[in-house]
Amino acid sequence: MTAAVQGVLLALGVVWQAVLPGVWQGESRMASRGPLAAVRVILIRMDPRQLTFQLDRASRDYGLRAAWTLDSMPDEGVVAFNAGQFIGGIPWGWLVQEGMETKPPGTGRLAMAFVVDAMGRAALVTPDELPAARAGARLGFQSYPALLTGAGHMPWELEAPGRGVDLKHRDSRLALGIAADGSIIVALTRFSGAGRAGETLPFGPTVPEMAAFMRALGCERAMLLDGGISAQLAVRDQGGVLRRWANWRPVPLALIATPRAVTSASRAAR
Repeated sequence: MTAAVQGVLLALGVVWQAVLPGVWQGESRMASRGPLAAVRVILIRMDPRQLTFQLDRASRDYGLRAAWTLDSMPDEGVVAFNAGQFIGGIPWGWLVQEGMETKPPGTGRLAMAFVVDAMGRAALVTPDELPAARAGARLGFQSYPALLTGAGHMPWELEAPGRGVDLKHRDSRLALGIAADGSIIVALTRFSGAGRAGETLPFGPTVPEMAAFMRALGCERAMLLDGGISAQLAVRDQGGVLRRWANWRPVPLALIATPRAVTSASRAAR
């Protein structure tokens, strides 16, 4: 049995625990045996109807080069993780904050964008679909590579070697997906073969293995975010307890989820 098949079976068995309204947490291993048996996956599932999303930079703001870490997570945030890919400390590709486009779209067949419109609806869109989504976007950012482009299908480039993507490289991964019911799924891998001190070692699934795992979780579309030593995630429960999976590299951009009731009250108080 291949590692990808083992991962699919384990993903199918994930038990989701409610953290607070609209947010669930789960955990799985990537495989039952072999090298990926030492890799676990921390999972967050979010209902966008109950949450508001915003892009966040650190308070030490040097333009788009702000150094964001989990320490920058706002008190009202319930989920936070690094967003997109980065070149020279600057977010790659399209960027929209509060309805204002601050960076134009990047190009590439494997680019994908996370978009939230004025009604709070969240989607992952392909390059061909981005022009239509661009006009009504309240929030948006791009990343790559796309893992699933619709109905759980992997891109052509991930189906065989020699198509521009290294299909054998193993690394820590952070993936963002949209399930058939519209929920948002975040998956962060962590190496568990060397105790807590080794959790941030950059070892994990290949790109196709991560795509298969996200599909098994019910995602119809998914993309990778910056992994390796950048991947970081936090979730806060109803009691205010924050669980953190930090990492070594600060990033310029993060996605924050906030309960809609809290966001509305904060805006009314301004």
